[in-house]
Amino acid sequence: MRAIEISKYGGPEVLQLADRPIPEAGKGEVLIRVHAAGINRPDVLQRMGFYPVPPGASDLPGLEVAGEIVSGDLTGTNFHVGDRVCALVQGGGYAEYCVAPAGQCLPLPEGLSMLEAASLPETFFTVWSNVFDRARLSDGESLLVQGGTSGIGVTAIQIASALGHRVFATAGTEEKCRATEQLGAERGINYKTEQFSAVIKDLTGGKGVDVILDMVAGSYIPQEVDCLADDGRIAIIALLGGAKTDLDLAQVLRRRLTITGSTLRPRNIAFKAAVAQQLSQKVWPLLESRRVRPVIYKVFPLEQAGSAHAMMEQGEHIGKIVLQLQ
Repeated sequence: MRAIEISKYGGPEVLQLADRPIPEAGKGEVLIRVHAAGINRPDVLQRMGFYPVPPGASDLPGLEVAGEIVSGDLTGTNFHVGDRVCALVQGGGYAEYCVAPAGQCLPLPEGLSMLEAASLPETFFTVWSNVFDRARLSDGESLLVQGGTSGIGVTAIQIASALGHRVFATAGTEEKCRATEQLGAERGINYKTEQFSAVIKDLTGGKGVDVILDMVAGSYIPQEVDCLADDGRIAIIALLGGAKTDLDLAQVLRRRLTITGSTLRPRNIAFKAAVAQQLSQKVWPLLESRRVRPVIYKVFPLEQAGSAHAMMEQGEHIGKIVLQLQ
């Protein structure tokens, strides 16, 4: 099969097309003929040498795919050979065939293409497990999404908005701010020209937001604490702004705040399968009714994976970047 290898750690040019043996599905796994694969920031970090591959995972990049099941262990599942699915995987997505745990597969939402479905798993699993599970966004509560036009951002805005929450988002240009509003954010906040904590306080009558989905951390944390409501929660999923910050812990104590975080890739199959069930029940109907929709910025052929990574690093995209294989 054709696959994209990381020939050595470095820039986008180290992604090289190669021939690899087709992997074999083991117990509880299926083999998927990949039609499309999503690009995610962890892929970039892996390429640069900053995101170690978990033990037993493929060394090939790629954490989400869409395609058809060609073989595997389907015992105890509702899947059959030939079914069209999308899947969250531990690696190996940038290839014509990929192995996935059956519990991490979801049927293609009705009406969606393979390209659209390939843009879903990584961001949808991440948003659900952090915003609704870990940070417990509940009825009547509000959400601030940092990086509102990233793949994670457009997903979080749409799901939370569709479920009836007030949503606010930050972005780096006026165009991106307006894009977040078209996706369901009440207000897009330009973090380059506005202090987001002041805007949030003004929009909420001084109360603040209940949950913040944060992929920046660093210097953002004090501002986020400042604009959290009492009993508010911050869910950190990335450290684009750095791993260290100065924080007034007295506010955390006095106002009963929670600062938490997680990474998805190291979690076990049982955890991810449970998230898949929640998505199937609560989010897939939103996709099929088009209340939530995939947002794809650009599609590249497999052999141009390096160009796709370069685009992601430039940060101008709104939504997802996807590789097409079939």
